[in-house]
Amino acid sequence: MPMVTEMFSSIGNVVRRSGREISQQDLVDQDVLLVRSITQVDAALLQATSVQFVGTATIGTDHIDQEYLAEQSIGFSNAPGCNAEAVVEYVLSVIFLLAERYGFDPKTRNFGIVGVGNVGGRLQKRLDKLGYNILLNDPIRAEQEPGFVDLDQLIQECDVICLHTPLTGQGPYPTRHLFSAKQLNALKPNCILLNAGRGPVIDNQALLKVSEKRPDLKLVLDVWEHEPWVDPKLAERCDIISPHIAGYSLDGKIRGTFMLYKALCQHLGIVCQHTLSDFLPSADLSELEQGDHSVLELMQRVYDPQQDDLLLRNTLTLPEPEQKAAFDHLRKQYRIRREFASLNVLQAKDPQQLEAIGFQLAEPG
Repeated sequence: MPMVTEMFSSIGNVVRRSGREISQQDLVDQDVLLVRSITQVDAALLQATSVQFVGTATIGTDHIDQEYLAEQSIGFSNAPGCNAEAVVEYVLSVIFLLAERYGFDPKTRNFGIVGVGNVGGRLQKRLDKLGYNILLNDPIRAEQEPGFVDLDQLIQECDVICLHTPLTGQGPYPTRHLFSAKQLNALKPNCILLNAGRGPVIDNQALLKVSEKRPDLKLVLDVWEHEPWVDPKLAERCDIISPHIAGYSLDGKIRGTFMLYKALCQHLGIVCQHTLSDFLPSADLSELEQGDHSVLELMQRVYDPQQDDLLLRNTLTLPEPEQKAAFDHLRKQYRIRREFASLNVLQAKDPQQLEAIGFQLAEPG
């Protein structure tokens, strides 16, 4: 969690622990617990501790027992939208990469977004600005708003399907195995299926079986049903794989930490002493003339998903315990990755497209 010491040291003493190894004993005398998605926060972890506030620097909360926190009057905050821009840029990078790899124009394809919240909503806006055809599926929003289609229609009509739902197992619209054998078999020929939301939204065993029969499908998985374990056979069927890092931009991580800082200040009734800009460093590459660079090449100068794909594939021949540890290592030791907005593009050939993607435009100074 970047900048956590710099932000929170003005409030109290900051002690760091590994997210998977943190124990109840570590928290006995601690007042605040700050985590990311790999730490399960529940009664087993918090009982007999002095924790009075829990924050997760992620949008997802399925690793947090919020009912227990409420019962114990423990304050809670997550960071919805903190990494949304990074996830959107992961998706756009993959789309442009696959468009070049398979020789198609994204403007000729229908895009489906399943789950139109913080991430899906931002993706919708970017694709809209790019002039792409979009179908939206979000049954909760559809109860109150027009403009949504049911999942079957989206699957039947879309060439690219992006999953950005939370993981829920109950309620009127559970998302666990939302894409099972039935939905997967119904995908259009050559469909690109991209999951950068939650792994169990797709039944991974069903996906493996379907993909073995349908090599036309293009699969992009950043999240896995049983992570940190990655099924090597399923990974082989995928065009792009990564270790749950779609949202791992430095900007997004710092934004998530800052959102918890603000929430804790509010919880304690104290004044925030900082703004987000106090903690965002300058990018190593902050300015570049477009010149002969294609749009994809500009994107890859900031973020290239093929690097993450190669690093994860290199772990898949390891024994399962070592592969799981390697998955966590890739996340924990993730390189510095900035967002497109950190790069000013000079002399842009198609400024409208570059702005829609998220780059800044500037004239030579």
